[in-house]
Amino acid sequence: MTQAGSEKKRLLQRLEEGPVLCAEGYLFELERRGYLQAGAFVPEAVLDHPEVVSQLHREFLRAGSDVVEAFTYYGHREKLRLIGKEDKLEPLQKNALALARAAADEFPDAAPLVAGNICNTNIYDPADSATANQVRAMFDEQVAWAAEAGVDFIIAETIEFAAEAEIALQAIRATGLPAVVTLAVHKPGVLRDEVAPEEACRRLEHAGAAVVGLNCARGPATMLGMLTDIRKAVSCPVAALPVPYRTSPETPTFQSLEDPCCAQLPPEGPFPTALDPFICNRYEMAAFAREAFDAGVRYLGVCCGGAPHHVRAMAEALGRRPPASRYSPDISKHYALGDDSSLKRVNLDYADEL
Repeated sequence: MTQAGSEKKRLLQRLEEGPVLCAEGYLFELERRGYLQAGAFVPEAVLDHPEVVSQLHREFLRAGSDVVEAFTYYGHREKLRLIGKEDKLEPLQKNALALARAAADEFPDAAPLVAGNICNTNIYDPADSATANQVRAMFDEQVAWAAEAGVDFIIAETIEFAAEAEIALQAIRATGLPAVVTLAVHKPGVLRDEVAPEEACRRLEHAGAAVVGLNCARGPATMLGMLTDIRKAVSCPVAALPVPYRTSPETPTFQSLEDPCCAQLPPEGPFPTALDPFICNRYEMAAFAREAFDAGVRYLGVCCGGAPHHVRAMAEALGRRPPASRYSPDISKHYALGDDSSLKRVNLDYADEL
């Protein structure tokens, strides 16, 4: 059996044995920490602040992620062209892959899988056939570097066109590595080339994707129903990685959220830098993990906006106790809200006044 075949068995074997948890969300988290610029959202941190990326890898792994995803999201030729740094493409990609591998090696007992990553190119245009070749060339160079780095599988994520997702899958399949392909579905409820999510996933499964599903754009409340339709349409494992924001039928994506209570919003609205009032708490993400698992989803995670405490809550909801669970909440020890016998009555009696 080839190495690629062995690696594919590793991913699928884990999915047969139970859920696989994949932490995403690097882009937003590093922007919040001050290491990445909102707008272009280019992952320059892997070159400028690699120690910060490594630390976030560690935090996600400690929280229970089974996968270290190389932070190459939006680290492609078009994004780097936008900021005048296309010459940094190869070192950015290779350094991100090396950081992911090094982080995985720090957790030998957990033996996390290492994933390469490609995403929407922002150049695909169904009305311009030439862009399909340009997209394929962009994907080809990225997956080649990922394969060279020895990743276990490659994720193609946040793809908005069914046709672009198929191009991404073709590029990954050419390496012999397993492909996890997840789609981003915006307000209309279909992909940008008018294909229903469940139909796009069905096509991707038939074309050889190991895992298909959804990521980004939609929060737990507006993604779950679509996952049920996808689960019925395919026989392969289904993926679900929502953004941890309180979307609704009226505002189904985090891009569409509105905040009438805030008078200090930037012109573009809450997305992408004023989403704080809409963030899901850890208990909501834990509930989503349980509901998605009960609906037959086996590849679970969180996307833009996600943080380690979300991942830990999801892991615990799936019956796990990762290293970070050592510090899971224990309110019984709180000085005023707890019930430990050693707590002072003067504080407990004041709890209602806090």
